[in-house]
Amino acid sequence: MILSNYFKFLSHQLKGWPQQNYYLFYFSLGCQVMTLVSAPITALSILTFIGTTLGVLCVLAINAAKSVNGLLGVISAACFIVVGFSAKNYLSIGEQLAYVVTLDIPVLLSPNWNVNMVSKIRKFTGKTWIVAIVATLVVYAISGYLIGALTDDPRPWVDAISFAICLTAGVICFLRYNNQYFWWIASGLAQMVLWFISFRQGSATLAMFINSSVYLMNDVLAFTVSPWYNKHERARLMAEEQAASDAASADASDNQAFGLNH
Repeated sequence: MILSNYFKFLSHQLKGWPQQNYYLFYFSLGCQVMTLVSAPITALSILTFIGTTLGVLCVLAINAAKSVNGLLGVISAACFIVVGFSAKNYLSIGEQLAYVVTLDIPVLLSPNWNVNMVSKIRKFTGKTWIVAIVATLVVYAISGYLIGALTDDPRPWVDAISFAICLTAGVICFLRYNNQYFWWIASGLAQMVLWFISFRQGSATLAMFINSSVYLMNDVLAFTVSPWYNKHERARLMAEEQAASDAASADASDNQAFGLNH
């Protein structure tokens, strides 16, 4: 019964997205399929395909303020950790672990995250802007130095800027600030540079660069149709979630009454 309800919840979370989100997913899927079949298919390329496909679904779910990103994020992170290790982009592994800790586990474990999350969106204050920017720079400096000194990462400072931006973005998203998308855009650009250099140096497939490009398109899209910024879409989703909550409460009341009568 619990498993059935969970799958019903997942199905509900994949519905009601802005149409543009679905278009972007199918565009990404087509690009990744073409990339997969245009080169020798290996275990790593298949793992990359699975990770990128679920990863795009994950960021689109965040864009749509749907908490299904928790399950999608954990699975895609596992794939990306293997890909990052094979490319020696070691901080990309830390990046995925940061996503799991800040975005995925809270969604999977906290009932509060799964109840009308769109109604809890907020904005930065001036002080919050300063804290977020300083935190990004500090993480960049420390991680870049350490990864360069302690590992054979061939791109330590490029890897570090991507990690610092993504880590900060994950924390900002966890705290439900819509300003996260300024960091996600910077993250998309940094990851495109990282994975393009990795591809040119023979350390990764083109699929990761394409994936970063789709992430960037998703981040730009967020400023137009996402409930994080679009007030009309936010109001629509709040009404939809309230209706679903009311229906669930009515079903529970009916079941309770049925039990009492029998």
